[in-house]
Amino acid sequence: MKIAIPTRDNHVDNHFGHCAYYTIITTDADNNITGEEILESPEGCGCKSNIAGTLNQMGVSIMLAGNMGQGAVNKLTESHIKVIRGCSGEVKDVVRRYLAGEITDNEQVCDHHDCSHH
Repeated sequence: MKIAIPTRDNHVDNHFGHCAYYTIITTDADNNITGEEILESPEGCGCKSNIAGTLNQMGVSIMLAGNMGQGAVNKLTESHIKVIRGCSGEVKDVVRRYLAGEITDNEQVCDHHDCSHH
């Protein structure tokens, strides 16, 4: 399984669309972290970019995020990526907590940023 995390300074970035980069974590069938790679963030708002398609092509099936607008949630979901919002902390710690069943989607949608069509 591949998990993407919007990242800034090795921590979950609270704003999906304006993160510094995405950390892509690969896990095995026993939920062990087996790989990590960095994907540069596209310019501009994440919901207006092709990041969802790019992540889908990379095999990402889960997005662990701080928060994001509904447009981004829709694009990720359309690309068969499950969105889990409300995450915070160091990237690998968040992944471990998710894999242990300690993190679930808080279903809150960001509507207070500069992406005008959310």
